[in-house]
Amino acid sequence: MAQRAVMICGGTGCTSSDSMQIVEAFRKEVFSQGIEDKIDIVRTGCFGLCELGPVVIIYPEEVFYSRVSVKDVAEIVEQHLLGGKIVDRLVYRQAMEDGRIKPLHNVDFFRKQRRIALRNCGTIDPEEIDEYIGMDGYRALHKVLTTMEPLDVISQVKEAGLRGRGGGGFPTGIKWETAAKQHNPHKYMICNADEGDPGAFMDRSILEGDPHSVLEGMAIAGYAIGANHGFIYLRAEYPIAVKRVQAAIKQAREYGLLGEDIFGSGFSFDISVRLGAGAFVCGEETALMNSVEGKRGMPNPKPPFPAVSGLWGKPTVINNVETLANVPIILLQGARWYAGIGTERSKGTKVFALGGKVVNTGLVEVPMGITLREVIYEIGGGIPNGKAFKAVQTGGPSGGCLTSEHLDRPIDYDTLLSLGSMMGSGGMLVMDEGTCMVDVARYYLDFTRDESCGKCAPCRIGTKRLLEILERITEGKGTMEDLDTLEELSEQIKAASLCGLGQTAPNPVLSTLKYFRDEYIAHVIDKKCPAGVCRSLITYAIDPEKCRGCTLCARKCPAGAITGTVKEPHAIDPLVCIKCGLCFDSCKFAAIYKS
Repeated sequence: MAQRAVMICGGTGCTSSDSMQIVEAFRKEVFSQGIEDKIDIVRTGCFGLCELGPVVIIYPEEVFYSRVSVKDVAEIVEQHLLGGKIVDRLVYRQAMEDGRIKPLHNVDFFRKQRRIALRNCGTIDPEEIDEYIGMDGYRALHKVLTTMEPLDVISQVKEAGLRGRGGGGFPTGIKWETAAKQHNPHKYMICNADEGDPGAFMDRSILEGDPHSVLEGMAIAGYAIGANHGFIYLRAEYPIAVKRVQAAIKQAREYGLLGEDIFGSGFSFDISVRLGAGAFVCGEETALMNSVEGKRGMPNPKPPFPAVSGLWGKPTVINNVETLANVPIILLQGARWYAGIGTERSKGTKVFALGGKVVNTGLVEVPMGITLREVIYEIGGGIPNGKAFKAVQTGGPSGGCLTSEHLDRPIDYDTLLSLGSMMGSGGMLVMDEGTCMVDVARYYLDFTRDESCGKCAPCRIGTKRLLEILERITEGKGTMEDLDTLEELSEQIKAASLCGLGQTAPNPVLSTLKYFRDEYIAHVIDKKCPAGVCRSLITYAIDPEKCRGCTLCARKCPAGAITGTVKEPHAIDPLVCIKCGLCFDSCKFAAIYKS
């Protein structure tokens, strides 16, 4: 029996930093030392602390090594695995206290988390079904098929208060109940894995780290609604997730956990994968179904809702990855256990992709009702480089920006909506004082304009008009009338668009106008960008008292806009300057400033 386990992150982030080569290096080094029987080398899913990747955790000591490279492997094997001495220089600084290793649950990043959907990510090999089974995998499916009626399953999900984690937060049990009531011999279950929000990687990480939890959740849902086939609609640009999901489906079939007469219960259920081409609009359920059917991914008017008439006109339930990953543990632990986590109307936990101007970027799962301050400052470690917090965008392109006055508000569906934002699928982008909120709104409108399918005029034309106005403002050509037009047009787009993409596209505009109107006015009236971001409104200059005449800025300038002699103050010609910022970034004496 192995004495130690070396867990190496195999999520996309760490894989891009050569973690697969690290896995192979550990295997070769352990074999060469003749200790392969004493050490398990396990390639896992995402641990969460993506900022520190590649991550290696060694058990039972719980030593958290960060930013490990292939060249570090021999040292870890020789000193730690053979010599019993921890390699201090590679240990994550917060994982040590007074020279001693802290248990991971006491590390600030993990201390306030509660991993339910992510329960197996980072602890099992996602391509080994036996490891999932060893963590009580497929016990819930066995329990459901051998001891429960479909309506009992639905009742448990309703009592648990599970709401959809893909955006709108619709009660999962009610959706299942509606489909179950439809008298049709053909029904379908769909897992929406089309995660398209910029910076979001929650669903991808679950599929990469624990794909069987989603398969088990789909099979339970299929039993509850009376469906015998399911589809996972997954982005083709997620190759690791695609590979692991396909491997999981194959293994589940070999074990009789998918296919005919599962557990001898008479219930049959199988799953197919459909690859999407990366269209953001295909996250909307009717557009997704059109894509699965081989049509162009464009939304349809509702009603009828998919639970009544969905894929090929048959009753269909669509849940996202995180929602389905919660289902098995709810059925194992019980509805009351799950309902005891979170708030009155937002039960359980939520996974967030925490990014932007925050120290600990990565994947976090927290109980509903935790505050933004706790997530950003305690889990996220605060704002780097001593800068001040400015805003946080929740819900991705469909959400809104919240300010410092909202830091102590609880994170739940209703609170975020009341503040002009939304939960969305779980993106959480932190911004510091150097962020221009007008430019943030412009960025998100640029995204939604590109991703609009064009089927309805309010979204197709409206988002383009909004973007044009925002571009004028960031170029210093806006007027005060433009601000009124932004608000009026935003409300019209929200009211008249066909699907959720258009209905929520104006949210970044409306929230930034509400909370940062002074920045819009500065762009319009003063023709200045207070954050120094909008290129058209920036002027670079050199402070002659600080300039040492090192000539570095002149050598970096691609336009030849900087003149001066060695050891003498230099100057920038504003008529020649292209405002690329290379001089500002390269000056070692802080002599160049923006105004």
